[in-house]
Amino acid sequence: MEARFRPAPRDLAALPKAHLHLHFTGSMRHSTLVELAAERGVHLPDALVDDWPPHLQATDERGWFRFQRLYDIARSVLQTPDDLRRLLRETAEDEAAEGSGWLEIQVDPSGYAARFGGLTPTVELVLDAAREAEAATGVGIGLVIAANRTRHPLDAKALARLAVRYTDRGVVGFGLSNDERRGRAYDFEGAFRIARRGGLLAAPHGGELLGPQSVRECLETLEADRIGHGVRAVEDRRLLERIVDRGVTLEVCPASNVGLGVARTAADVPVRDLFEAGARLALGADDPLLFGSRLVRQYELARSNHGFTDAELAELARQSIRGSAAPEAVRKRLLADIDAWLASPQADVGT
Repeated sequence: MEARFRPAPRDLAALPKAHLHLHFTGSMRHSTLVELAAERGVHLPDALVDDWPPHLQATDERGWFRFQRLYDIARSVLQTPDDLRRLLRETAEDEAAEGSGWLEIQVDPSGYAARFGGLTPTVELVLDAAREAEAATGVGIGLVIAANRTRHPLDAKALARLAVRYTDRGVVGFGLSNDERRGRAYDFEGAFRIARRGGLLAAPHGGELLGPQSVRECLETLEADRIGHGVRAVEDRRLLERIVDRGVTLEVCPASNVGLGVARTAADVPVRDLFEAGARLALGADDPLLFGSRLVRQYELARSNHGFTDAELAELARQSIRGSAAPEAVRKRLLADIDAWLASPQADVGT
């Protein structure tokens, strides 16, 4: 029988892209977590060792509490400035291996301030570590400083003012994270007004654990440039049309949507629906430490579960770059490299 051949799919790790939805602690390598915990005498629960990645379901308060507890335990192993430098260096190395030419990593410095001398020293330490990681790997890094929904809005205003002070040193955006059910977006309008006036991108989370109304508040009240997750916007077509019209980028994280119970399977994450509606998407890994997969896996899920062609995956990568705060020279280089990836010949495989 004569062998038949079909083109092999292109290597997604070689596809240039930007990563816009990655949390600081959650970017840690699992092996680094285990090693640092042993060195520092931090006891890790089975969910972070033998049963890793943990089985999570955060659609109720008990499930979210468990998720947050695991996150806090992971943060506790980061005890010295060198630990933070190591985390960022390894994260940048992992991003480079996965084709990321630009990373925007999100951090709430309040979670580290007590250990590293306060909010300002913590931000300066992270920015210095980011520059070192950038120099070592070639991956450009911007910092998104995020307020916590469970804290007082005045705390968020203080963080916004701090973030604006460092726009010339690598802070590119202002975010809002944690459980949507415990802090409405409109309570943080003042903080986002400060950030926008200071030239920062507005990138709050919304439409993950709550529905379209949460997305609407981010869009209308916080005037978001990007929305972390935002997948529940698909339930309100008029809202989705406004997102498309405004050119807002949705940071869609398929693996974490499944991991937290937002979607039953990766096929249920509405990546295709959002894409075909014209929404700008930037795939993200969210917290690889807790969900067990990094950025390339998100593109693989789009390919395998939603039938994205290489041309469509290239367009997803372009959208991630266009939605970023990367310098113009970096954007042009990455966009040209995406065109080159798509123009590269595909190897034939036998069938």
